[in-house]
Amino acid sequence: MSTKSKTATFEENKPSRRKFFIGASAAVGAVAVASQTTIGKAVMQEIGSKVKGKDDGYQLSAHVRKYYETTLL
Repeated sequence: MSTKSKTATFEENKPSRRKFFIGASAAVGAVAVASQTTIGKAVMQEIGSKVKGKDDGYQLSAHVRKYYETTLL
């Protein structure tokens, strides 16, 4: 195998941002389509019922309080 063909093979298999974003957009599109099916909607409801968000809002923890104290002039 010559050096030229090794370089050409490397360039073809080299990861690039363009290939990454094409793959990511294809995956997002597939998920979007799948979420609109009846099975996808059931899965989305199941996930939504399992995931619990913090409804408490902002909490002033000891760490944050200490940070604010160090920033006082």
